[in-house]
This record gives sequence, C-alpha cells and structure tokens, in this order.
Amino acid sequence: MSGQNVIVTGGASGLGKAVCLGLAAQGDQAIVLDLNAAAAEAAVAEIRAAGGEAFAVIGDITRRESAAALFAEAVAGAGRIHGLVNCAGVYPRRPILEISDDDWDFSFSVNVKGLYHVSVAAIEHMKANGGGRIVNVASIDAFKAHPKNMHYAAMKAAVVSLTKSLGVAFCADGVLINGVGPAAIATDKARAGGFLPELIAQAPIGRAAEPDDIADVILFLLSDKNRYMVGETIAVSGGYFIP
Repeated sequence: MSGQNVIVTGGASGLGKAVCLGLAAQGDQAIVLDLNAAAAEAAVAEIRAAGGEAFAVIGDITRRESAAALFAEAVAGAGRIHGLVNCAGVYPRRPILEISDDDWDFSFSVNVKGLYHVSVAAIEHMKANGGGRIVNVASIDAFKAHPKNMHYAAMKAAVVSLTKSLGVAFCADGVLINGVGPAAIATDKARAGGFLPELIAQAPIGRAAEPDDIADVILFLLSDKNRYMVGETIAVSGGYFIP
C-alpha cells in the first residue's frame, strides 16, 4: 500500500494520529479530519516534518450535511479517496445511574452517527471509483459488560453491528468494511483519565496497547493484503478478551 489517500477521522491525536503517521511512513497521504483545528494542523506539521504527505480537514461529522461537505473537501484536496478510518470517538465515563440524556446524545452523535455519516459519503465515492477500504474503530467493551461506562459500550456495540451490515451490503462493490476492537490504549487522554492501571491489571499481556499496536492492524485492513474480510471486527486486546 503506497500512494493512496486515506481519511482518518479523529486523526489529530491518540490512535488516529498513530494511524496517520503510519500511513505517511509507508508512502500514503493522510487526511487528518478533526474538530480540533490546532491539533490537526500540528499533526500535519509533524507528518510533513518526517517526510510524509498530509493535510487537514476541520469540522463536525455529527451532522450529515457537514460530514458530506468535509468528505467533499478531502476529495477536492486529494482526488480519489482509497480508504477511510473512522477513529473519532468520545469516552465520557459515568456511573450507570448518572448517565444523562446529554451524555447519551453526545456519545451517540460522535461514536455512531458521525461514523455513519462519513461512511455513507465514502461508500458512494468508493463505489464510483473502483472500491476502497473502510475501518471502524470499535472497542473490546462492545463484547462485554461494562458497568462503569455502559453508554460507551453500547455505542461501540452499535459500531460492531454497523460494520457487519455495511460490510455485507457493499463488499460486492469492492468496498471492504471491517473494524478493530481494541482494549486499553496508552494515549495521552487515557493516561490523564487515570483508569489505565485498573485496565492493565486485567490484561494478560501485562500492559496497555501502544497506539502503534492498534494502528498496524488498521493498516493491514486498509491494504490490498486484506482481500477476503467482510464485516469483521478484530479484537486486539492483549488477551483481555478471549471468546
């Protein structure tokens, strides 16, 4: 995989940024789609300083019209889009009995609706241009009970379901849609949240994933090496989740 154009939502930081850096390192152009303009431009500058190609697209994916316009902006800047990584997400931890309507709506609008809106624009484009790859970032929490973050787990279960349905619906058009379900990732945000030690204690491998550990799996799913996976969500959990 080289010389391709890939949009990464939430690409300004954490796992999304690691995916963008990995894309650029192998000769692809990373399109950093993020709501945080300063962080997105900083990520682009870092990629370019390392010799890679990237540019930023700034805006809100939670509304259909905005997501379509942002995708069109990416097409205008790059031409054909070969891949999309839906990495944008929010992680508002709340006890079960304290989850407000605003918490539900915010989590759903980013983690599910935003993913869907950008995917629709990508699928339409890819169908018309010979196919492509989409990777949705779910979570290991989609497959297990999560009493400390129930609404987040529910949203990521929805991502797994969307990945199945979209994957089956469009694979015959050459659009292969799959996902990854990571366990704890040692991002700056996760470290600041203070919950990593608890999750690491539950991981048989004895550590949290580094962003590159997950990014490398995503890069495989984006590549031509992935030819026969449809609607799958790969658990990347360090042994934390063995079905």
